[in-house]
Amino acid sequence: MKPSREKRRENRPPRPAPQHPGRAPAAEAQPRAAPTIRREGTQPAERLPLILEVLASEDYALIDSGSGLKLEQYGPLRIVRPEGQAIWLPALPQKEWDKADAIFTGDTDEEGMGRWHFPREPLGETWPMRHDGIDYLGRFTSFRHVGVFPEQASHWSHMEGLIRGAGRPVRVLNLFGYTGLASLVAARAGAEVTHVDASKKAIGWARENQEVAGLADRPIRWICEDAVKFAEREERRGSAYDIILLDPPAYGRGPKGEVWQLFSGLPGLVETCRNILTPRPLAVVLTAYSIRASFFAIHALMRDAFAGMGGSVESGELVIRESAAERALSTSLFSRWVAQ
Repeated sequence: MKPSREKRRENRPPRPAPQHPGRAPAAEAQPRAAPTIRREGTQPAERLPLILEVLASEDYALIDSGSGLKLEQYGPLRIVRPEGQAIWLPALPQKEWDKADAIFTGDTDEEGMGRWHFPREPLGETWPMRHDGIDYLGRFTSFRHVGVFPEQASHWSHMEGLIRGAGRPVRVLNLFGYTGLASLVAARAGAEVTHVDASKKAIGWARENQEVAGLADRPIRWICEDAVKFAEREERRGSAYDIILLDPPAYGRGPKGEVWQLFSGLPGLVETCRNILTPRPLAVVLTAYSIRASFFAIHALMRDAFAGMGGSVESGELVIRESAAERALSTSLFSRWVAQ
């Protein structure tokens, strides 16, 4: 699962500092230029706004939030992390927050380095977690993330339904795949999965999660490479996929100083994704974090990109419903094209 991120200033220049796993630099070379001619054809139907909620479960819960923080339950552990959108006051008394097993301290910026404080007892780097019966490892990172993204569960269940209902072999491409939960869900449902991430560490964690989940025999290709370059090469090879998951970072730097910026790079990447769909595609799912924009922006982009292909484009926000006061914490924007 992928973590919520702090909203960052749109005009803030990208940093050369290393990025956290899964948000590794998105472009080692200049991405495909944005299309210059608008596609002809009828645009897909639209459904918006669509708010996809994640509710508390035994695996994960947003217990409380407020004053720029969030109190979460990840399996056996209670964790406190920064949350810039929590501008309200906490609903629970301080004594409930004091029960935390781990607290992230230090730089609260999305790319800032920090450290974890363990007030009750020292904890190791990883701990056992589960999502919908899939075992994996939670992990403390220096970027305040824990290797899982609970709000993405709505997309995963939707994807699993498409795979199981297809009645045929399904190929899934997971770009910017991070530590692999989406890939494991797809593989468990019977899909052949290609998982791409530019971070060697993230790929290592994903492979470890596959073993922990008992899915080592499932067909998952783990590719450590720049996601944009990989997608463009797949187009040249004539490779095709039925479902594509996209979770690009807002900013990134390649090893040679090349800059990825979501607003300039995303149109070309979406175009590439359209071009590597099979003749009977199922869906393309785009999630956007850490940007100052409305979901209407990516909604319009997706409808333009999939003109002439039928289906519909559904767009809105991913939110997590809090247990204490039932407030909804928005984590990201999304837009997905669905064939049916």
